[in-house]
Amino acid sequence: MNTLVAVAIAPFGVGDELAPYVAEAIRIIRDSGLPHRTTSMFTEIEGPWDEVMAVVRDATFALTEQGIRTEVILKADVRPGHCGTLHRKVEAVEALLAE
Repeated sequence: MNTLVAVAIAPFGVGDELAPYVAEAIRIIRDSGLPHRTTSMFTEIEGPWDEVMAVVRDATFALTEQGIRTEVILKADVRPGHCGTLHRKVEAVEALLAE
């Protein structure tokens, strides 16, 4: 079942600079081979439910296994019969704005 998630994985209690920890999580997401896009607040991942959730788990555990308290914010769009929504959703809005 196709799933598109927006996920933010962030550590707690490691100081003010979170980028090195966030980069660890994003590296795992990118290495997964699933379609993805990173913005300043979230990383979107698309694919089958089990594969997407396994990547979210692995990216989260990369921090928790270091003893770091980690917050995960996740929004999911589970849409049977559709794929490629990572880009098509934005393209549909951009097309309407161009009219």
